[in-house]
Amino acid sequence: MAEVNHPQQPAGPIPSSGQKTNWPELVCLSAEEAQNKIKEDMHAVQIQVVPPDHFVTMDFNQSRVRLYLDSSDKVSRTPQLG
Repeated sequence: MAEVNHPQQPAGPIPSSGQKTNWPELVCLSAEEAQNKIKEDMHAVQIQVVPPDHFVTMDFNQSRVRLYLDSSDKVSRTPQLG
């Protein structure tokens, strides 16, 4: 009988009800300002800064927030867990 591989959930913060999972108010802020605010709300999260025109993997990681920057190094999309 073949073994079935089940994907493991990555370790990290799992949002509970009422906990923030996205930060629309951070759009147009600098990466540093956005990182500080996210760390205030969820200190154990990993933040990945994505420069303009860079590719990222399509995997879901519940302990990661990506900050997509525009050409002026400001957050261009709503940061969210995943």
